[in-house]
Amino acid sequence: MILDKIREGDTSAFREIVEKYKDVSFSLACSILKNEHEAEDALQDSFIKVYRNIKNFRQESSFSTWLYRIVVNTCLTMARKSKKMDYHNDNDYPEHDFSFDHNTGFDNLVVSERKRIVNLAFERMKPDEALLLRLYYLAELDIKEIKEISGFSESNIKVILHRGRKNLLKDLQKIIGKDLKKAL
Repeated sequence: MILDKIREGDTSAFREIVEKYKDVSFSLACSILKNEHEAEDALQDSFIKVYRNIKNFRQESSFSTWLYRIVVNTCLTMARKSKKMDYHNDNDYPEHDFSFDHNTGFDNLVVSERKRIVNLAFERMKPDEALLLRLYYLAELDIKEIKEISGFSESNIKVILHRGRKNLLKDLQKIIGKDLKKAL
């Protein structure tokens, strides 16, 4: 098992873990910190903590749940220190330079542009909403795993996910217009 190899000091096995989980972990860090550079720093700190503490992983939950919990806690600690746990309200949308023809709609955007627009919407969301949406949809975790990572109750998670979906749709509509409903 890969965790046993890591516990024995196999750094190449740990690289496999980093490679497998870095994208979702980075996305979670961005949800909380709202800054890519800080998210990169938090991610590096998180993976160092994972490596140093892998011997203490008791396998009471899945490895990904344990890892994401470390990422979330590291980011929350960082956010508290820098007091950057802020989100944008409905009236806080700057002008953006999206260069696409509104007549062609959302379907004609390239994948990278779609990601950029979705990430912009996530940046505008409350940190809890963005975090739980990413855990649920991006990391594909169930409510029980999200509860373990976030510390929220199951009912609170469901409420935040519901509210987050509505707010994400509203934000995406503001960013790209009415063609969104056709794309979804």
